[in-house]
Amino acid sequence: MRAGVPGMPISSRHLGEWRGEYVHLDAAGTVVDRHASHLRCWVPEDGSYDIFQVNTYTWADGRVQELEFGGRMRGDVCHFDNDRIVGEMSQVDGQAIVLTWSYKSDPGNYLYELIQLSRDGLHKCRTWHWMDGDRLVRRTIINESKVG
Repeated sequence: MRAGVPGMPISSRHLGEWRGEYVHLDAAGTVVDRHASHLRCWVPEDGSYDIFQVNTYTWADGRVQELEFGGRMRGDVCHFDNDRIVGEMSQVDGQAIVLTWSYKSDPGNYLYELIQLSRDGLHKCRTWHWMDGDRLVRRTIINESKVG
């Protein structure tokens, strides 16, 4: 088994490459966006971060977006703070992580994400609740499979 992040034992099962699809829904449940995803997650050998992830999103019309997220552990909580977001994630149990964050460009928003890992470690499902002014304005449903 790969070494994960100290303080977050589940992290070793999330390392590697994952492919899937993001489906974004408005508050009424109407699909407003969907796109393919490729995530790569690892522990940098140079110690620059405790965990690092690169997300590549691809839309049917050919658009591509790549985002990077580096996290640092403080105790058993992983903290993220970059130009785009600020947030933290914690392990809930042997299969789940909760991540909360806000986009720095919109201080009135916040998101809650539940990441559920399958027992065999080959699949993840994730849900995001997008809150704005304490109202649910969007949800995201993500299904991913491990590819490496």
